[in-house]
Amino acid sequence: RFAAARPRFGYRRLGLLLRRGGLEVNHKRLWRVYLEEGLVVRRKKRKRKRLAAADRAARPELTGPNQRWSMDFMSDGLRDGRSLRLLNVVDDWSRFCPVVEVDLSLSAQRVIRALERARELYGLGLSIVTDNGPEFTSRALNEWAHQRGIELIFIRPGNPIENAYAESFNGRVREECLNQHLFDDPQHARELCEAWREDTTRSGRTRRSEDSLPANSWLCTRTGMPARVLRRCPRAPAARQPAPPVRTLQPTPVWEATTGPNLGAGSGRPPASQRRSGCVLLLLASHRNIP
Repeated sequence: RFAAARPRFGYRRLGLLLRRGGLEVNHKRLWRVYLEEGLVVRRKKRKRKRLAAADRAARPELTGPNQRWSMDFMSDGLRDGRSLRLLNVVDDWSRFCPVVEVDLSLSAQRVIRALERARELYGLGLSIVTDNGPEFTSRALNEWAHQRGIELIFIRPGNPIENAYAESFNGRVREECLNQHLFDDPQHARELCEAWREDTTRSGRTRRSEDSLPANSWLCTRTGMPARVLRRCPRAPAARQPAPPVRTLQPTPVWEATTGPNLGAGSGRPPASQRRSGCVLLLLASHRNIP
């Protein structure tokens, strides 16, 4: 009777109506009866609406850090077979990674908490490029970005090349970190991924400028200088090495002329000493292929 009155109700909602009517029925038995009576709701397959191909808009050229970020998810596994997810965020201009979030599952709220942690240390980008995943298109992330004044740039579906900075960074994470370790648990994965992120920053794989140094950055810790001093320090130009001198071979004449003070009187020929030296020079010149 309930199924005839509400043909679009599934077995769970029908079971709720039965319990409200005072009839307690096990959900397994209800599902069995539901199948035997042929009450399964048939879902209509929606035809995908074909949309015209959208033009790829040109993005403005970047001139400094924290202008545009890109973020994307990655997947890996633990030793016991459980799946592991990673959220990578990278600055498009400096290639600096402000955060790598690692856990068994990452919801939109975890994405927001990771971005807030990055904001406290490094600031936030004016815009963030993402794909069309459910975590990025959620209402929670949309409201957070609106409150922070951040523009969310979604790439076209099926075009991961439009998020090229994040895809390139994912390849580095896979090759240099994930493929080199076998993780025991999520905490172990967090420690190794964070150690790799800090080592990447220290090893100069990014091109961060001194204008974006946080107060507790690794450069301040190593040099013992406050960030406000390091921000004012001009970047020393690279020393140019002097070019090595070019050795040129000067042609040595066998003799200067047929007449002169060193020639024999009225002979028109050089003396015997100059003739002998001239023969030696000719032999050396022919041996070294000097014209």
